Amino acid sequence: MAWTGKILRVDLTKGTCTDEPLNMDWAKKYLGQRGLGTKYLCEEIDPRVNPLSPKNKLIMATGPLTGTNASTAGRYSVITKGALTGAIACSNSGGFFGNEMKNAGYDMIIFEGRAKTPVYLLVRDGKAELQDGRGFWGKSVWDTEEGIKKKHGDPLIRVASIGVSGEKGVKFACIVNDMHRAAGRSGVGTVMGSKNLKAVAIRGTLGVTVDNPKKFMSAVAKGKQVLADNAVTGQGLPAMGTQVLMNVINEVGALPTRNHLANQFDGAADISAEAMAEPRASDGKPNLVTNAACFACTIACGRISTIDRTHYTVAKRPQYQIASGGLEYEAAWALGAATGVDDLDALTFANFICNEQGFDPISFGATVGAAMEMYEKGVLTKKHTGGIALNFGNAKALTKLAELTGQAKGFGAEIGLGSKLLCAKYKRPALAMQVKGQEFPAYDGRGIQGMGLTYATSNRGACHLRSYTVASEILGIPEKTDPLATKGKAGLVIAFQNATSVVDSAGICVFTTFAWSLDDIAPQIDAACAGDWSVDNLLLVGERIWNLERKFNLDAGFTGKDDTLPKRLLKDAAKTGPAKGLTSGLHKMLPEYYQLRGWSKDGVPSNKTLSRLAL
Repeated sequence: MAWTGKILRVDLTKGTCTDEPLNMDWAKKYLGQRGLGTKYLCEEIDPRVNPLSPKNKLIMATGPLTGTNASTAGRYSVITKGALTGAIACSNSGGFFGNEMKNAGYDMIIFEGRAKTPVYLLVRDGKAELQDGRGFWGKSVWDTEEGIKKKHGDPLIRVASIGVSGEKGVKFACIVNDMHRAAGRSGVGTVMGSKNLKAVAIRGTLGVTVDNPKKFMSAVAKGKQVLADNAVTGQGLPAMGTQVLMNVINEVGALPTRNHLANQFDGAADISAEAMAEPRASDGKPNLVTNAACFACTIACGRISTIDRTHYTVAKRPQYQIASGGLEYEAAWALGAATGVDDLDALTFANFICNEQGFDPISFGATVGAAMEMYEKGVLTKKHTGGIALNFGNAKALTKLAELTGQAKGFGAEIGLGSKLLCAKYKRPALAMQVKGQEFPAYDGRGIQGMGLTYATSNRGACHLRSYTVASEILGIPEKTDPLATKGKAGLVIAFQNATSVVDSAGICVFTTFAWSLDDIAPQIDAACAGDWSVDNLLLVGERIWNLERKFNLDAGFTGKDDTLPKRLLKDAAKTGPAKGLTSGLHKMLPEYYQLRGWSKDGVPSNKTLSRLAL
């Protein structure tokens, strides 16, 4: 139990919706969500398919714990071949949509083909049909969600949709649910737009059944207590959100600044969690209004923010005065430090646009940072940018580009290419801070060595959520390791990668792992699902998922040569802070990583490894 045992297959070309039984043999090997969705994708598409071809598929998948009362059990993932990267893509989202999908009776929805005209999927308790979506095409995520609820007269419907950016092919478009929660990276929204699929609207009331209710309730209660007693999940994240990291990472000299030209940002304090909570001089009100939680979450790290009504951005868009989806750390870094902008209201405004039009603030901000460096080097001029002065620190340029990118207009359409394609277009490929086409998140691999290896080996391109060694290297969770050392980091990264594969596949939030280990998670899965879900088995499942993703990428044309970092991190030493004088030690860590993984020196899983993992 815990799985519904049913998937929904939607053939957009034919306009049909068909129920199918879940492959339970695969469920026992891949658990759910990220792992199980990846297995289905690998079995059903050619890894070399064009991501925007009708032959690519888009899978929305829940985990076995999704929809239960386990803490944070509201997650779902979108699995496809990424439009930004051409690699395996799996983007995870919170909010309430995942719970609704599970309670509507489905573990997974598989979209294939392409509709002739825009459509959206409507699901109610096991009944699904495609609806005419032409009336919502061209509308923002916010207007689409409100419009669908109004059309069907049900404010409890949960909606996941794309904005104009997804319709028009911005490479890093998201799928946004509940107005501001997003399956955010790798261009999953771009793939959805290529299929003429505007939205998925779901209402579910069927409930989720677990294998051993009494045992499950006991394990869940123990898990919640661990979260409540932990300083990070019980205090830090509820009060400060992920933005609590801004000053911390800046102080340790690992905050990438102005397209990684520097590793510390003078304006970090002005865009930090502390700044969000302080009353503004202009109107006496703080940026942060309150925190918010996703379904079943006892952490509540989400932000609801307001902008000073006299700020230039609000004067243009008064509906943005207050909105959910305030700044989180990664977005604040990308929109702020990466571009040199320290205007908190401008960052909040730009982030609201990312939510409304559905595009990834990490890739957007990092790409703007690359464009600003090209502008300051004279590679780009106002002739290229449509008259916009793209100097580092220009807040008005940032917000203007956010509006243009959301509509794929003017120079915003070029920003929408992502940094790799943009920098290649202007013959400056070395200025793109990316791996496998995906932009770096908010940690400098020179100041936190484990994150450099994490970025280089991440299956979906540069990503912090695939192996958050920051927990160990900076926060001391589960044990403290030296962020400047390379020794032992290969094993640390592998441990995080395997464990995170399990967490993402279970249907819970990775933030629980600030307090939980698999010793806390395994009893909840074991009580919810039939079968053996011991820690040892879960670790094997996590390793199997990682290698399956790796195999997809190799079949798609990636090689070990793609497991690298930009020359800036490998050759140019950090200029300030504890990491001063250091470059990334990737060349020391990568060979050991391959060896510990059971891969060849070229990064190919051996037959022995594939056999051991039943791949």
